[in-house]
Amino acid sequence: MNFLATAALALAMSTDAFAVAVGKGAALQRPHFREALRTGAIFGVIEGITPVIGWALGHVAAPYVEAWDHWIAFTLLVLLGLRMIREGLWGADDDEDEKPSSHSFWLLAVTGFATSIDALAVGVGLAFMDANIVTTAGAIGLSTFIMVTLGVMVGRGLGKLVGKRAEVVGGVVLVAIGALILYEHIGHA
Repeated sequence: MNFLATAALALAMSTDAFAVAVGKGAALQRPHFREALRTGAIFGVIEGITPVIGWALGHVAAPYVEAWDHWIAFTLLVLLGLRMIREGLWGADDDEDEKPSSHSFWLLAVTGFATSIDALAVGVGLAFMDANIVTTAGAIGLSTFIMVTLGVMVGRGLGKLVGKRAEVVGGVVLVAIGALILYEHIGHA
């Protein structure tokens, strides 16, 4: 793969994480840039590791990963999205002072993993191509880090506009991304 193809792939792999990060940033109480960097780092590391795992699995068990990746991503994203929607609608009144200042590591890690299932599948495909997995995975991780960091800061601005229901918007985005992943894979079957 050449530089342009690697850059395009990295950008494509980070777009869903960007959308989720906007929702995560909107659900926080005016997140600082430090929190945006933390969120970007968690997502970026996970998104950079999953293609390597997929690449390794591609050498061993490609049919099994490709058969289930979309269902795993769909389930995780819908469950997380429904949780966010429930909290946004029926959780405590989201007074600006009651919003969390950061998300837990585990919530970010699970969300990061859910948005990186497609990168796992890409890694499987890269196992059958003449691609440098280290360079490609590094580009995907770096692109995701940048996009998620920006997404959290964009969400910070949207948090004021969206107000108390910012978490609902983030949850709807997660469910929509999960449904889109499922639709794309079932539609191609």
